[in-house]
Amino acid sequence: MATITPPPFRGLWVPLVTPFRKGAVDHQSLGALTRSLAQTGIAGFVICGSTGEPAALDEDEQLACLNTVARHAGDRPLVMGVSGYHLDAVSERVRRLTALAASDVPSLCGLLVPAPHYVRPSQDGLRLWFETLADASGLPLIVYDIPYRTGAVIARETLLALAAHANIHAVKDCGGDAGKTLALIRDGRLAVLSGEDLQMFNTLAQGGAGAIAASAHLHTDRFVALVNALEQGDLASARAVWRAVVPLIEGLFAEPNPAPIKALLARRGWMTPELRMPLTGISPTLQERLSAMDSAL
Repeated sequence: MATITPPPFRGLWVPLVTPFRKGAVDHQSLGALTRSLAQTGIAGFVICGSTGEPAALDEDEQLACLNTVARHAGDRPLVMGVSGYHLDAVSERVRRLTALAASDVPSLCGLLVPAPHYVRPSQDGLRLWFETLADASGLPLIVYDIPYRTGAVIARETLLALAAHANIHAVKDCGGDAGKTLALIRDGRLAVLSGEDLQMFNTLAQGGAGAIAASAHLHTDRFVALVNALEQGDLASARAVWRAVVPLIEGLFAEPNPAPIKALLARRGWMTPELRMPLTGISPTLQERLSAMDSAL
């Protein structure tokens, strides 16, 4: 199987929300939001990451979102989230996405893959899961280490073993283990992308490759400036930006993601704040708090 060479997984990536209108995916709003964000200096987009509510989308809807983003993203590369707990089914989906990247969506440059949720396998089982999917894929894998969603902690030793696989290129780090993060950065074989927005500064200041940051839907220019300053070692400039955006980040994750982000995007006229059950809209108190912070920045 031919391998598609990706751009480096560095810089600021935006994990896109999925807009809805009257129960259906709102592709017009998704396209408009993508066009706007593509002009801000971000590195690329993630489609159907956690922020995109993929568990509430069927496979046809997920592929339709990918196609819409591809049409409006300009030259920005794309990463597609792929999750599940049936290995054969997920492997087949990986192969279909590889074929799609080789034909209709050439901007698709990688797949974001978490541990199988609910199953909670051993470390050997986790290693085999990712290696099997990496073998099936002609696209590079980003390992999504997010134990609070999957129920599975990917150990430091397991991630370092996965780094030896030629088709595993990066990790989206939501593991909450500062020692593991630093060990992966020090090892250098995987691009370490911060997946927890409040850990972005620490990860990049220690030499991480970038961030996949849902907060960057809002005030994107500030987040781009933050990442650029940290990459250049300009800590003074980075601290100034960071101190300004931390209250916004805290507010955007005060209630389940992506409801607060959608609420602020709706306030700006980009979409409705609609979500799919079991997610619900944010509280009036948080809406007032976010609106005030958005206006102040």
